[in-house]
Amino acid sequence: MSTLDATDAKLLLALGRNPRATGVELAQRLGLSRNTVQARIAKWEESGALGSVDRRVDPRALGYPLTALVATVVDQHQLDSVVVALAEIPEVIEVYGISGLTDLSVKVVGIDADDLYLVAGRILRIPGVERTNMALVMRELVSTRLAPLLERLAEQRR
Repeated sequence: MSTLDATDAKLLLALGRNPRATGVELAQRLGLSRNTVQARIAKWEESGALGSVDRRVDPRALGYPLTALVATVVDQHQLDSVVVALAEIPEVIEVYGISGLTDLSVKVVGIDADDLYLVAGRILRIPGVERTNMALVMRELVSTRLAPLLERLAEQRR
C-alpha cells in the first residue's frame, strides 16, 4: 500500500463530505483534472487504501444494537485456523492480533444478551481457543475516524 500525499488527503476529505460527488465535481472543487481524480481513486481501490462500503454501515441499522469486545487467548500453533474460523461467524465484525495477556481482540455484535452469549459459545468451541473474556461496550465515545489525520496531511506542503 502506497503512502498518501496532501492531494490524496484533500480528495479523501472532499469524498468524505460528499461520498456521491462525481469525478468532475471533485476535480472542480479541488482544482484538479478529472483524470487525476479518477486515477487516484482507482489507485486507492487497487491498493486497498479504501475500505469497502460495508464498513460504513452501523450494525444497529442491521438489528444488532449490542457490541462486545472478546479478549481471546489461543494456542499459537492454531492461530491461523482460529482466525479463519472467527471470520466464518457473521457476528464477528473485527479481529485484531494484539500483544499482552491475550492474543486476539474480537469485536462482535448481537441482537440481545442471549445472542451475545451464543456468539461467545461459538468462539469458545473453535479448536485452539483456550479462553475468552467478554466486555460489553456500553457506549461508543469516539468512533473510528481518520478525518483529523487527513486534515493534518492535507495541510502539509510537498
